[in-house]
Amino acid sequence: MSLFHAIYASTVFLVAYALITTDRFNKTMVALAGATAMFFLPIINSDEVFYARDTGVNWDVLFLLLGMMIIVSVVRQTGAFEYVAIWSAKRAKGSPLRIMILFMLVTALGTAVLDNVTTVLLIAPVTLLVCDRLDVNPAPFLIVEALTANIAGAATLVGDPTSIIIGTGAHLSFITFTANMGPAVLLVLVAFTAMLPRMFPGFFVVDPERVADVMALDESEAIRDRRLLLQCGVVLLAVFAGFVMHQAIHMEPSLVAMAGAGILILISGLDREFYLASVEWETLLFFAGLFVMVGALVRTGVINNLAQQASHLARGDAWTATLLILTVSFTLGSVINNVPYAAAMTPIVSQFATSIPGHSGVLWWALLLGTVLGGNLTPIGASANVVAVGIAQRAGHPISFWDFTRRGAVVTLVSFILSVGYLWLRYFAWS
Repeated sequence: MSLFHAIYASTVFLVAYALITTDRFNKTMVALAGATAMFFLPIINSDEVFYARDTGVNWDVLFLLLGMMIIVSVVRQTGAFEYVAIWSAKRAKGSPLRIMILFMLVTALGTAVLDNVTTVLLIAPVTLLVCDRLDVNPAPFLIVEALTANIAGAATLVGDPTSIIIGTGAHLSFITFTANMGPAVLLVLVAFTAMLPRMFPGFFVVDPERVADVMALDESEAIRDRRLLLQCGVVLLAVFAGFVMHQAIHMEPSLVAMAGAGILILISGLDREFYLASVEWETLLFFAGLFVMVGALVRTGVINNLAQQASHLARGDAWTATLLILTVSFTLGSVINNVPYAAAMTPIVSQFATSIPGHSGVLWWALLLGTVLGGNLTPIGASANVVAVGIAQRAGHPISFWDFTRRGAVVTLVSFILSVGYLWLRYFAWS
């Protein structure tokens, strides 16, 4: 590819990104238009879009999302979300802050055994119901849940699509992954929780009459179909087990999710409008367009050149290399969506690690922290963000690009500072 192709691809991506940030245009239409523009020269062809792992649409991510959206649609018919919503609100005594912290805990724990997108898909319906009962805006809850899911997604090998991509590329075991990433994630989550009152000043006030109404509800009455609920529980347990053991059973999480969705469709006997009720088609199309645009940047060598320039600056010094990977990943991973960024950077870091004897492992932890936590900066930086914003839009509570970003920027900055300190203290201070 020529320099002209690289400039053209970069220009298309930057224009599309700028249009998305204005919130004046539908982001799915912009992403698809940007993807279409990449075909004009042509920069990328159908084989590279539909079949290539490095430059094409990440079908694993899209079908993981689709499968879990269908599962959520079926579970919703049981009344389980209403039950959890009422139970949570009553345990928190109707306090929005305590409910938010409770949902953060549930999100973090869920992400430990699921991917963060799935966790957001499961917790979002509960959130909308609680907020409706209390008559509060669900947007701050959804933002916090997306940010929490991204942070917690860095703790386990299956917690985030990028964790799966990088962990598999680096041949990391589940235990090794968690032992190195878990402490950093816990540190960031504690700091994030402490920041909540300042991030949403004046939000945690609710009408006492609404609280009284919620406290008077009987959550057991919310369950509409106990037989289907039992069936969903069995299938979900099998899906969770499949996620955790996907390497041992040689089955990607996307196939596990689709298999679970197919089983639930068969045994539930639901009509199409019910089992597709929670499928965010616009979100899936947005991802497809974004993957094509980023694939064009990979195809033209833009991302590879940026990464190589960073590696040259390191000059073989382990700490400099670690800091560079962390900084670049926090920056680029938040701008171009961290899933395709992780796919592009994994082989580069694999080669880069060979030039840093004795400290090659820490480069993977820097890449993971930067890529996963950096995704919190913008609403398109991580898959969980895109899903949460899409759900909010569909529920009639749109989250603007800048409303998300001004909160995400604070969390990202704190995460970066804590990540730098963690990597230095654990891997360099006493070496």
